[in-house]
Amino acid sequence: MQTPVPKNAEDEARALAAVQTHHAGMLKRLDALVTALTHAVRADDAAAEHDAHEVLVEWCETELVPHALAEEGPLYGGAGDAPEGRLLVAGMLAEHQVIVGLVERLRAAQGVDAAVAAGAIGEVFTLHLDKENRLLMPFIVASPGLSLAESVAGLHELVGEAHLHAIQHSAEPPARPVDG
Repeated sequence: MQTPVPKNAEDEARALAAVQTHHAGMLKRLDALVTALTHAVRADDAAAEHDAHEVLVEWCETELVPHALAEEGPLYGGAGDAPEGRLLVAGMLAEHQVIVGLVERLRAAQGVDAAVAAGAIGEVFTLHLDKENRLLMPFIVASPGLSLAESVAGLHELVGEAHLHAIQHSAEPPARPVDG
């Protein structure tokens, strides 16, 4: 049974917006990287393909996979413990495994195989983020025993650097006036 977590609706809304904005930025960047690799493969431009492949693999290793791993603890933990969220979280964890497997496939692939792996990463990640944005995060916000703001506090992998500062400061108690 979940213990009610005191929540501030504004903090929850701010956290939800931050995560969704970060997700949109990740999707935009991934789409650009996949498109660059696909165009290079279609153009049979070996140098451009090599460069696009390297950049995409690096982004997956430094952004995509760390984002997924960061979600698995604080964001998925509480929701996965709730009977209503258990199956959703299990499915999302399985999608993380698929994404990691596709990144491994991309790392070893070249040419058309690399473009196909990149496209698959893009499609699976798009579907995954849609489920997080439309199903998981609203569930966390609506659940009395869970707090999205607390789940993402301090995790730039989940909200991006730009929003991390705003979320951290909104969760801090107001400063006490100094008696003079």
